[in-house]
Amino acid sequence: MKLIQLPTQAFEQRLLEEMNENPALEAGKEEEYEADEFANEEYDDYDDAESDRIEADDINIDEYLSDDDTPDYKTQANNYSDDDQERETPFASPVSFHQDLINQLNTFILNDEEREIAEFLVGSIDDMGYIRRSIPDIVDDMAFTQGIYTDEATVEKMLHVIHELEPSGVGARDLQECLLLQLKHRTPTEYVELAIDIIENQFDAFTKKHYDKLLQKYNVSNEQLKKAVHEIERLNPKPGGAFTGNNKVTENVVPDFAIRIVDGELELTLNGRNAPSLHVSKDYQEMMQTYKDSRDKSTAQKDAVQFIKQKLDSAKWFIDAIRQRQETLYVTMNAIMHYQEEYFLDGDETKLKPMILKDIADMVGLDISTISRVANSKYVETPYGTKLIKEFFSEAMKNDQGEDVSTLEIKKILQNTIEEEDKKKPLPDDQLAEILKEKGYPIARRTIAKYREQLDIPVARMRKKM
Repeated sequence: MKLIQLPTQAFEQRLLEEMNENPALEAGKEEEYEADEFANEEYDDYDDAESDRIEADDINIDEYLSDDDTPDYKTQANNYSDDDQERETPFASPVSFHQDLINQLNTFILNDEEREIAEFLVGSIDDMGYIRRSIPDIVDDMAFTQGIYTDEATVEKMLHVIHELEPSGVGARDLQECLLLQLKHRTPTEYVELAIDIIENQFDAFTKKHYDKLLQKYNVSNEQLKKAVHEIERLNPKPGGAFTGNNKVTENVVPDFAIRIVDGELELTLNGRNAPSLHVSKDYQEMMQTYKDSRDKSTAQKDAVQFIKQKLDSAKWFIDAIRQRQETLYVTMNAIMHYQEEYFLDGDETKLKPMILKDIADMVGLDISTISRVANSKYVETPYGTKLIKEFFSEAMKNDQGEDVSTLEIKKILQNTIEEEDKKKPLPDDQLAEILKEKGYPIARRTIAKYREQLDIPVARMRKKM
């Protein structure tokens, strides 16, 4: 069950750990053999009872060693389908965000004390590029933790040095300062100057999008204000987050499955990286066989063979666990694919059917918790992009015809409605509720608000454009 819940990258790491711990488990094919590739089976033909697996509880080392006719696949696991290509993901070794800032400090002429303070300030910058601590706190912290005794004026002076570093806006103490730093690094124009004045003196009115108040305050035309606002909208509110060498590692999404349309039919494959070919070490088998053939068995030999037997048992169990994981992943995703076949064939999200964990659990005869483990943190590559599997699950709601529709369908229609609205007069939630009711989806205003928040769409006032 623990293996099932791991996505591909974490599973690969788990495999490496197991192979490092168990010398009886080896990677690669012992010899050419016919792989038992369940991944190419049709969903309707899949029968778990007929699959040939090694059950961990049934392992018998003596029988295993004396049976010369044991098929190779019983001691091997192979996740690669015939048409899998080995795809290597290139990894760069970038300089970290904070190290890059330190490197930039080296271009400034600073004495030893100033450099120590500047480097401490860099260390106080969070991954989004902000220093979220007050100057007095930083002065106290340097004294207590670093033995650096300074004053607020010196720290403030070094903070101005930090503000000269790239990316522009780094080291700001709040959003207002971050935007101002970036604007002051821009080439001065009429609209940049107006934008600076707005952020410096009318920040609250700007964040609340009170454009009428700004027009009146600055006595400018609608077009002039629009261009100044555009200058502000081009700024980066998270300067640290945009740095490609950010020391926060961005996890590459590796799809665990791929769905393709072949001759109008859906085809599902497992990612070939789910496991390498594995087999039980022949060296360990031979050591066990040598012990069996030996007439005189010393205490040391008995202790050694117990160790060997434990490692062989563990290796065979792990190979079986991998096969069971593959089977569980495949049949579960296959059931999801068939359940949402209409969506996967054309990519229209409004065609996603209501689907809960129990629906899939009933189809494949597995526990709901198992389905949850498969769906969580795993991705499927589709013709319409890479999708998080758990996003295909949704509750049902009734439309005005009394038919069950997916909440995903309603969210998509809500999103489309908001995208099509007049941004000069964005629609409040009660009007959105009325529009969806006219489209056949009678839902309350508070439900609209909940769905809008889940879609990360702000309230009408914050969607207003010039």
